[in-house]
Order: sequence, then C-alpha cells, then structure tokens
Amino acid sequence: MSTPHNSAEMGDIAKVVLMPGDPLRAKFTAETFLTDVVCFNKVRNCFGFTGTYKGKKISVMASGMGIPSIGIYSHELYHFYGVESIIRIGTAGGLAPDLNLKDIVLGMGACTNSNYINQFGLPGQFAPICDFDLLRLAYETCQDKKVPVKVGNLVSNDTFYDHLGNVNERWRDMGALAVEMESAGLYANAASCGKRALTICSISDHLFKPEQLSPKEREQGLTTMLEIALDTGIKALDL
Repeated sequence: MSTPHNSAEMGDIAKVVLMPGDPLRAKFTAETFLTDVVCFNKVRNCFGFTGTYKGKKISVMASGMGIPSIGIYSHELYHFYGVESIIRIGTAGGLAPDLNLKDIVLGMGACTNSNYINQFGLPGQFAPICDFDLLRLAYETCQDKKVPVKVGNLVSNDTFYDHLGNVNERWRDMGALAVEMESAGLYANAASCGKRALTICSISDHLFKPEQLSPKEREQGLTTMLEIALDTGIKALDL
C-alpha cells in the first residue's frame, strides 16, 4: 500500500533500510554501491531505492531534516512496509574535543529537547537508545575495517539555531559526543513497535572548531560511513 509520503508497494522495500537525511545522499549511495537499483519513491523528492549489495537486498531512503520528518518516514517503514531495521546514516556536529571531520560516531543513546516522545504518554522521561545488536554489528564492522569509532550519546536538537547561548557547552560537559536532529525520534519509534534502529554519524563540522565539510562533501564524501552502514545492514538481515 502507498501512503501520502511513500509511493512504494509492499515488497518494494527491504527489511533493512539505510536512512540519510539528504535525498541526494540516498541517491548517491544507491548509485555508487548498489546493483539492480529500483527507485520506489520520489514523493516530495524524498528518494527511496532498493538494490543489491554483496548479493543481499537492501534499501536506502531519505528522511528529510528533523524529528518530525524522520518520525513520519520511519513510522511508515516500520508499520506499513515490514521494515525491521533502520540505520540512520547522518552527519553531526562534533561536541567532544577529540572529534574531527569525518570521524565516525555510533549513537548508543540520543538526548533531545524535542516534545516528540510526549505522544507516548509515559509517566516519566523516556531515554531513547539504539538496538544493541545493530550497535554490536556496526562496532565490529568498524574494527574489521580498522576505522576508529566513538560510541556514546548524541543530542537530537529541534533547533539548528539556538536562541539561548551556552547550549552546546552544556551538552558537551555532560559527555554528549555530537549533535544532530533525528535519532531520538527514530529510536522512540523503533522502541514503540519492537523494531531495531541505530544511528551512524560522520562528523561534518565541529561546534568548537572552525573547519567544516562543504555541501558536496556531505553528499558524496562520506563513503567510509556508507560502507560501514551497508556492511552492518546486510549482517542485520540475519538478526
């Protein structure tokens, strides 16, 4: 069945979906790494593709920016298309002093200032965390590839431009590694329906250092992260 946001039919999408925010990164990933590629969605230019990687079926679909957007797409993938695992392949702003451009971060947890989780009506504050098996597979993949990796808390921020000062310093001082805009919503959606989720981030800029990647580098220059996610994804098909 199609939805207002996805023109795919049941069976068009693999059990594991890689999910970048940027539609052009989804397109680049599919065209660069997958064979026998079929585009299953172009609605609102949130491109989705299914293809074959190392002999196994896998999909990649954009989420757009922010928790409300990934909340819609991940909900539909989990509930309407039989997807079991979503691996977000995103960029993040570094907070930890020892992070540099293109470093890999695995989001074990995701702090947030979003009200998205209030919809679940919990009698307290939910702590969004990733699926341990996906985390384990991604970490082992990094070790096999000899890629340095950091594992810890992300911050899923609803506001790219914070009106209040000193926000990033406070998150950094609480040990958060990097800030992005989607993971807490993804993790909450996965928890609510018993599915799997993980964020693999590449550092595109640093909140306390001057350097940053260009838009083109964010779209096409993060191949190490993409290869880690793809190898993790096909292993996740056996979970």
